[in-house]
Amino acid sequence: MTTKWPNAPFAMLAAGAIMLPAAAFAANEAPTLAEQVAAGTLPPLEERLPSQPEVVEPLEGVGTYGGTLRRVLGGSNDHNSILRIVSPQGLTRWNPDFTAVIPNVAESWTVNDEGSEFTFKLREGMKWSDGQPLTADDIMFYVDDLLHNDEFYPNPPARYVVDGEVMTAEKVDDNTVTLKFAAPYGTFLTELATPLAQEPVLWAKHYCMQFHPTYNPDVQAMVDSSAAVEDWPGLFRLNCGEVEAPNRWANSERPTLDPWVVVGDGYDAGATQVVMERNPYFWQVDTAGNQLPYIDRLEMNVAQDNQTIVLEAIAGNIDMQRRRIDNLSNKPVFAENAENGEYEILDMVNSSSNAMVLHMNHTHKDPVMRELLRNKDVRIALSLAIDRDEIIDIVYQGQGEPWQIGPRPTHPLYNEQLGRQHTEYDPDRANELLDAAGYAERDDEGFRVLPDGRRMTFNVEYTGIEQPDWGDALEIIGAQWEEIGVDLNIKSVERSIYYSRGEANEHDFMVWGAPGGLDPTLSPRDVIAVHPQASWFAIPWTRWYLSGGADGEEPTESMKERLALYDAFKKEADQDKALDIFRQIHQMAADEFEIFGVSLAPNLVGVVKTNLRNVPRQIPASWMYPDPGPTLPQTYFYAE
Repeated sequence: MTTKWPNAPFAMLAAGAIMLPAAAFAANEAPTLAEQVAAGTLPPLEERLPSQPEVVEPLEGVGTYGGTLRRVLGGSNDHNSILRIVSPQGLTRWNPDFTAVIPNVAESWTVNDEGSEFTFKLREGMKWSDGQPLTADDIMFYVDDLLHNDEFYPNPPARYVVDGEVMTAEKVDDNTVTLKFAAPYGTFLTELATPLAQEPVLWAKHYCMQFHPTYNPDVQAMVDSSAAVEDWPGLFRLNCGEVEAPNRWANSERPTLDPWVVVGDGYDAGATQVVMERNPYFWQVDTAGNQLPYIDRLEMNVAQDNQTIVLEAIAGNIDMQRRRIDNLSNKPVFAENAENGEYEILDMVNSSSNAMVLHMNHTHKDPVMRELLRNKDVRIALSLAIDRDEIIDIVYQGQGEPWQIGPRPTHPLYNEQLGRQHTEYDPDRANELLDAAGYAERDDEGFRVLPDGRRMTFNVEYTGIEQPDWGDALEIIGAQWEEIGVDLNIKSVERSIYYSRGEANEHDFMVWGAPGGLDPTLSPRDVIAVHPQASWFAIPWTRWYLSGGADGEEPTESMKERLALYDAFKKEADQDKALDIFRQIHQMAADEFEIFGVSLAPNLVGVVKTNLRNVPRQIPASWMYPDPGPTLPQTYFYAE
């Protein structure tokens, strides 16, 4: 069945992908590859394609080969920018308009009556980028040798755990594998379409097994001789990468299923440019039988601040991008320079909930700060002391409205309390609440004092390279909070530092955009502690959940109940019942009011060269999508 975009997380297979035998085509390939075939350094195209390649119908029409797509990365940790343009290459993927899950690396699938076993048929003859075959053994390698290895995964990813038991796999034949769960998993196919669920087909066994002790008795010697790692999982990830890390794009020898592969040094520390070239074994063709991708090469320079990327865009030096430049404040300057830069403005439909959310740390290591931040009246007071209209007018050019978190008003799961409570500006009420909470005493400068005599001060770090608007918003919040006697120290840091401090639970509060506006069941990290790198309000709770109680810190009763509901949601195959479960989760989160936000996230902007074709001029903007990957950049081409 198919559902409309606001309910996309429950979308299932719509129409089958076009699949015709390679022999049905007058197969065509890029001239650069044809030259290699003629020289005898590359097998003929019919030997490189699957027996039934996926046939992709381009958006505007069949393209032509050639050209270099230029983008810019923001700093040394912008690996997801590469993922977004090169992927998705998981078992399933989203269709371009984010309304249905369709076959991808898996040619097809079946599900048992209980909804607990998923049998995937791979594309026969499909190959990794080094020409070796992709088979069920690669998936078995991930499940048996990595997912079930306690050293590699002390806490297995929650997306592969149901009823406390980790997913298992059974090889049916060389091209068929069954993934099994302890109970029904109604959203598994949808989960596989998200960017972090590519692991079953991320690692080529024939290459990565050399870094695994089960297959190589000399692995420890390799570890001992390396100054970069301390154990074999570190060695494995250093060489084979992981789903969401820079090392995924650092090793040019690692085989992939992507349309372009890294050449040269890749995205390693100190890189100033990342270059990728076409994968000669890529497994998709267009309706005329042309092997994709059309574009020969990706060149991604590395910039150290967003303003540099904006300047590159208006100069016409970026061919297609919204990452790092999507703030609405850039739209006027983009419009002013569009003709000279020979580009158009992309309309990025925002699936997020809030432009910036304040994650108060409920698991703070300092007991005095923990008591402060766990006090709901304190959180309400801090929220009431924010003049959101002022921030929206100054920072977001009047685009937005006061908002907390949760599904957008157009979504079936919209909860008014979750989205709108405590968004009015009422500093008088904020002062009353803080006084009543036991924080009435002030120092000589008018700032409130904690029970141990320290000033009530919050330290917050944000990723200024990526989100300078967060710094602007925080400066305004700091001035507003000063009016109620609360001190705020603000610091811009590089993304890797930001994540390190957050994962170490060394923050008073963190700021980030809130997902879940149009994809709330796919991005629930702000209402339940499930994401180890994003549920910043309680990272130890997340670890407790992911480890089955063996690690981290036991959450509150409310959170434990929500996590149990989430487990029930994942198993529920009936859409209406599943939605009702999520309504309970949202209502409990609304009652707890653990985090709060600033503004309903406005639509975003990007740029695309006027002559770059097969690019939708309106694209869903979502990490869970993840844009622009499902629009299939391998079909983009440059018009004459």
